[in-house]
Amino acid sequence: MKRRDFLRQLSVLPLAPGVVAATYGLEGVASGVIPSSGERLPVIGMGSWLTFDVGTSSHGRASRTKVLKTFFDNGGTLVDSSPMYGSSEAVIGHCLKQIEGEQLFSATKVWTPGRWLGVKQMERSVSLWHELPMDLLQVHNLLDWKTHLKTLRSWKEEGRVRYIGVTTSHGRRHDALAEIMRTEPIDFVQLTYNIVDREAEQTLLPIALDKGIAVIANRPFKHSLLFDPVRHLPVPGWARDIDCDNWAQIFLKFAVSHPAVTCAVPATSRVDHMQENMGALKGTMPNAAQRLAMAVHYASL
Repeated sequence: MKRRDFLRQLSVLPLAPGVVAATYGLEGVASGVIPSSGERLPVIGMGSWLTFDVGTSSHGRASRTKVLKTFFDNGGTLVDSSPMYGSSEAVIGHCLKQIEGEQLFSATKVWTPGRWLGVKQMERSVSLWHELPMDLLQVHNLLDWKTHLKTLRSWKEEGRVRYIGVTTSHGRRHDALAEIMRTEPIDFVQLTYNIVDREAEQTLLPIALDKGIAVIANRPFKHSLLFDPVRHLPVPGWARDIDCDNWAQIFLKFAVSHPAVTCAVPATSRVDHMQENMGALKGTMPNAAQRLAMAVHYASL
């Protein structure tokens, strides 16, 4: 698609209402709501795909402990992982033991076919995280979702997990995800959403608002690809209007300022990048008009 055609299409995409979902609590940390309970979460969480898959390396684990502590020290709570992410869950569990006492919102997934294997996998996750109940368990990429949602509902009734949900990524299977959101009693959905990948605005995010489903935005940096056109560019002057000091904060505030989005889960293995990410918890959030201007500006680069 030519750039001018992309910009024309971008300008007519459905916009969120001129209301920002995030509100500010103690210490000015922006939070989004979990509609099924009214509980609020800081709008910046932490992902762990690739970044926490360091196995038994003592150096790797020590450095990830610093990253996780920086996340907590700056107001973060939701940490997201999956059995799909190699050793990430084991590493997170190790790090948590080094920094006990932090306010954690634990979020992981089940990613295997069949009920028996699913139960075994979830039990292993609980043991790795040292968390019971888990705060959130999700069916990863809709794999055998009917089977696992039945188990997750039982676990929720038994008090073994507080919230349940489903995830998808890469923009795949949006029609199936939309149907699940319309018909299944879930608390959370996780999907890809960023300043370039905005397909979710057309159907999924409106359904989430209508059905009262919390949304976790994954890939808010598009695997760091969003930085490629701007790596050597200063932030534009309008970034001051939304209190952004760097491009990471611009990208994150775009994602979490949509009224349907509860939080975003950027992943990093570096303390300095974590500090940049957590800066998006503070200051002014963009409104609908600013969000459109941000998207158009980025597409023009």
